[in-house]
Amino acid sequence: VGSHDQIEDEFGDVLFALGNLARHLDLDPEAALRKANQKFTSRMHYMEKALEKSGYTLDVASREEMERLWNEAKKSLG
Repeated sequence: VGSHDQIEDEFGDVLFALGNLARHLDLDPEAALRKANQKFTSRMHYMEKALEKSGYTLDVASREEMERLWNEAKKSLG
């Protein structure tokens, strides 16, 4: 385990490599990230609404319940 700065440096290298891979695959990395963020947001909203219908919120839901709802959202929303 390195220092925070060393880890940050390595993490930056990973991000750079992913951006370079996207270029080789003829993909727009920013567009891919936007799509991933939208998918995440949609799934989170799905989970929040499902929990709300049951009278719960994310902060009190169990890890198992959140995992179940996440998988349900993936199936329902794609």
